[in-house]
Amino acid sequence: MQTLKDTAVGATVKVVKLNGEGGVKRRIMDMGITKGVEITVRKVAPLGDPMEVNVRGYELSIRKADAAMIDVE
Repeated sequence: MQTLKDTAVGATVKVVKLNGEGGVKRRIMDMGITKGVEITVRKVAPLGDPMEVNVRGYELSIRKADAAMIDVE
């Protein structure tokens, strides 16, 4: 299973599953990232953290640690 962390810049993927528990999962869901939503990776910072993504028409920054908890296809 591929995670959002491993997704190439410019690629659009669909969320399959959110891993993690409690506050971390809640924070990811509060950003509008839920099962079935499409995410486009816009850019990744030079040192790899954070990632800039486009979700539901919004541009967001997400930490690599959080992106590793999002399974995509």
